[in-house]
Amino acid sequence: MQALWMVLAAFFFASMGVCVKLAAPYFTAVEMVCWRGLISMALLWWLARRQGVGLATRYPGMHAWRSFIGVLSLGASFYAIIYLPLPTAMTFGYMSSVWIAAFVVGGAMLAWRPTAGQHRPPVPMSLVACVLLGFAGVVLMLRPQLGDNQGLAAVVGLLGGMGAALAYMQVVALARLGEPETRTVFYFALGCTVAGAGAMPLTGVSPFPGWPALWLLPLGLLAAGGQLCMTMAFTRASSTRGTLVVANLQYSGLIFASLYSMLVFGEYLPLVAWAGMAIIIASAIAATVLRARSPALNVPH
Repeated sequence: MQALWMVLAAFFFASMGVCVKLAAPYFTAVEMVCWRGLISMALLWWLARRQGVGLATRYPGMHAWRSFIGVLSLGASFYAIIYLPLPTAMTFGYMSSVWIAAFVVGGAMLAWRPTAGQHRPPVPMSLVACVLLGFAGVVLMLRPQLGDNQGLAAVVGLLGGMGAALAYMQVVALARLGEPETRTVFYFALGCTVAGAGAMPLTGVSPFPGWPALWLLPLGLLAAGGQLCMTMAFTRASSTRGTLVVANLQYSGLIFASLYSMLVFGEYLPLVAWAGMAIIIASAIAATVLRARSPALNVPH
């Protein structure tokens, strides 16, 4: 069942990306982050009451840090979706496994302290190869289509993917402390609302566009649904193998995003960009498998 939850989450996130693109002519990324949070908060508050889950938490600092990183990542992802083809922008968000592999390698090197009786630990070359392969895929995806604001959007999208990796690790830590998924997602939505509302006086408020404003409603609902489905998929995976299946099924979102891109927006990626996407997915899956099979390379997932 957890596999179906992840496929559903991938579909929700791809559909949310469509709403972001359709709302982009009328709202800024900051405004969409705020409304996404507000609508999601209302849904999650209702869901928490239905489930009998209290929203009070003993870990406000951890939720605040998760929300801070998550909001920055979300804003970066929205910006990338606005200016890049939908599959390209979403691929950057799915690079979290590659970024986590980079964190593992970097952390192992930084944590080592030379002593007379301790040799330097071997560099996990398999993960290094995954990281290098992933960024080679990024070059292939971007090289044929950079132009106007796309260069900046590509950098912002990559940073958003890195932020998603950090936020993901914090979500895992909260789950291990027993925080219900509804509460965790609620506080993230709260962070989106507060951050977006606080930034709007600086970025400006768009004039009310009329009927196109309705795109904000499914944007918020799909975002909340995707977050809940993804969290349930990971928390209900009862084995390492199940977790690997769930982690790799998230890339089904790129299939949905590609179909939306062609059918709704008429965006067709060149063959070299498809090759880059395939390389990124392969490197991310390989990094996930390697971390799961080697305790020395593993991080919470």
